Amino acid sequence: MAVHVVSRRRSAVSVENAHPGAVVVDVTSRGPEPWVRLSPFYPHGGIPVPFTPHVTGASVEGIWQALKVFREADVDLAKLRVTGMTGLKRTVRRFGEVLGHRAGAHGAELLPYEEARRRIYLPVYRWVLENRVVDEVAALRGLATGRDVVLLDYTTNGDIADLSSPLSHAALLRHHLCGTWPAESATDRGAGSEQETVAG
Repeated sequence: MAVHVVSRRRSAVSVENAHPGAVVVDVTSRGPEPWVRLSPFYPHGGIPVPFTPHVTGASVEGIWQALKVFREADVDLAKLRVTGMTGLKRTVRRFGEVLGHRAGAHGAELLPYEEARRRIYLPVYRWVLENRVVDEVAALRGLATGRDVVLLDYTTNGDIADLSSPLSHAALLRHHLCGTWPAESATDRGAGSEQETVAG
């Protein structure tokens, strides 16, 4: 299965030239149905919040933003209840530098950026892939039979340890489709799954 992750900002002609004959699928929050459901902004609802029994969030991005802790603001659990795909972001410009992500809605531990990606973002998005978009994932596998698939995202970074740019959910989707899901804890690292290059 050949799956590539490409910037949504590239022209259709550029994508076609780089990947002739490929099926192009926009999995961003601006993508069409049903692929928009693969966006971390999509409000599926009932998504378990890590380290927080019996608490759920509407979207992956809502959970990620809710647990973020800034110099001038702690967690914002209201983000767990946002059912639209806007009004989710919490920014450094407004709240000061990010200190980390809280390990749970009421947890005492603050996780650094990479650790938060592994222990919050990855398991939450994987849960959505396994429980909320099973049909869409199956459809992508069907499209990839005998053809390349190009997943469009605004970012293309698929390396959990690369903190210089935002993590691409399309790259995580690619990992899921290709069976190379990154390690979600320190003890699982070193398997080498992340060394595979994601096309950009």
